[in-house]
Amino acid sequence: MDQRTLTTRRIPSLATPAWLRNTAVLWFIATVAVLVVGFRQALFIAPPDGELGDVQRIFYYHLSFAILGLIFPYINLIASIAYLYLRNRNPFKALGADALALASAQVTVLYVSLLLVTGMLYGRPVWGIWWTWDARLTSSFILWLIYVSYLLTRKLAPSEQIAPLSAVLAIFAAVDVPIVFMSIRWWRTQHPAPVFAGGEKSGLDPSMYPPVLWNLAGWFMWGIFIMAFRFFIERRRQRIEQEQALRTIEASLEEPQ
Repeated sequence: MDQRTLTTRRIPSLATPAWLRNTAVLWFIATVAVLVVGFRQALFIAPPDGELGDVQRIFYYHLSFAILGLIFPYINLIASIAYLYLRNRNPFKALGADALALASAQVTVLYVSLLLVTGMLYGRPVWGIWWTWDARLTSSFILWLIYVSYLLTRKLAPSEQIAPLSAVLAIFAAVDVPIVFMSIRWWRTQHPAPVFAGGEKSGLDPSMYPPVLWNLAGWFMWGIFIMAFRFFIERRRQRIEQEQALRTIEASLEEPQ
């Protein structure tokens, strides 16, 4: 058996299957379509708020980013726990879990960043200031810092320690997610009360549901698309590294002793 045969049997093909490419294209088209409908609903169909006017339209994006910024960290958590469980039992599957953890962390940073930016754009005309160290804002900022630290750890840690250290950090980061969610219930804050299940005056006007739901669906689909895209890029990088390592080992074995 020659070197090439041995390598290709042990490392999956780097080629992307046609069905996967077609699925990605269809998913992307559907995502853009849903986002366009959400954009139209938020900016042109939904009536302006009686008190805030058109500034209220930022809410339709801010709420979506707030919800999704608390969902993708748990994908990161589950993938990180899977990596820790599999790394000694099935190293190849563990690498897949690690790739998913990285991809979901990158999407988390994206959505929490958009959450903070849209929150400041909303807060400036409403509160008169760009930022206040309110419990919700502070805990969200800490979540952003933790996940930025997660990505920096993956860049700067020694290669053999990247995945274990990142997995442990992901478990720590997940602790902040319920704190962010419950902050406006546990403490009196400048941030508005919870939109859902926040008491007698919580909830949405019926005219607000279409833009909220369309944008939430569209940005969720976009997050899944970006996460899948980054996952496959990372898996490709891992497979190239594995292939190079195998070739190095095989070349050393073939050298005359």
